[in-house]
Amino acid sequence: MTLTKRIIPCLDVKNGRVVKGLHFESIKDAGDPVELAEKYSNEGADELVFLDITASDEQRKTIKDLVRKVASVIDIPFTVGGGVKSLEDARNILLNGADKVGINTGAIKNPNVISELMQLFGRQCVVVAIDAKRNYDLKQDKNIFSENGKKFWFEVFIYGGKEATGVDVLEWAKKIEKLGAGEILLTSIDKDGTKDGYDLILTREIVNSVSIPVIASGGCGKPDDMVNVFKESNADAALAASIFHYQTHGVNGVKKYLKDKQIPVRL
Repeated sequence: MTLTKRIIPCLDVKNGRVVKGLHFESIKDAGDPVELAEKYSNEGADELVFLDITASDEQRKTIKDLVRKVASVIDIPFTVGGGVKSLEDARNILLNGADKVGINTGAIKNPNVISELMQLFGRQCVVVAIDAKRNYDLKQDKNIFSENGKKFWFEVFIYGGKEATGVDVLEWAKKIEKLGAGEILLTSIDKDGTKDGYDLILTREIVNSVSIPVIASGGCGKPDDMVNVFKESNADAALAASIFHYQTHGVNGVKKYLKDKQIPVRL
């Protein structure tokens, strides 16, 4: 039985509005989170991701009221992240209607929180988000890749892509799986908002180095980009924002296109 690939719209939320940026910057408005969530749920999205993108940077909690409102209008699995540092933060998000908790900065700062979350809520609830960027300053202890004659490694970033950590993405992915992550939400900062396709090297390497599901994110501009990421990397899910928010493509239309291209999806 082939597992179907999941198509996941993403709501990046700032000041109560859905926004979209380029390389995590140049943010512009994309609409109301509750309206968009309901629309995507009705259109056949498999899941929904809600990221309060400035919560960690602004040292505050995720907007609970908004999470509750979104949860009330959808009937699909719902992941919420942003500013999660503790079990209490995670509990608040789950009590307000989320099915899974996304954690990024909080996990780098205190990796043990991943195990604590898993023990309390179950592995299926714990989504570790990884924001990665190519670093061309080569170092001995990093996993080196090359493309178009250039060599690089992938570095993990935190605080909404603002702070480099020096952590190698492959090593981090393996570590978080051991600690109890149930899923990885992998975003390429280099590709974010470019609409020229996912980072296939990054996605493939992470998929090959862990046995938990990997959601590919960053760079989707057209349905073919999803076809490529599924065929080239065998990611479990593809997350997208721009193509859905600006109505270039509807979720259902994208799924029909994928099915025509022999990608197993749930219509």
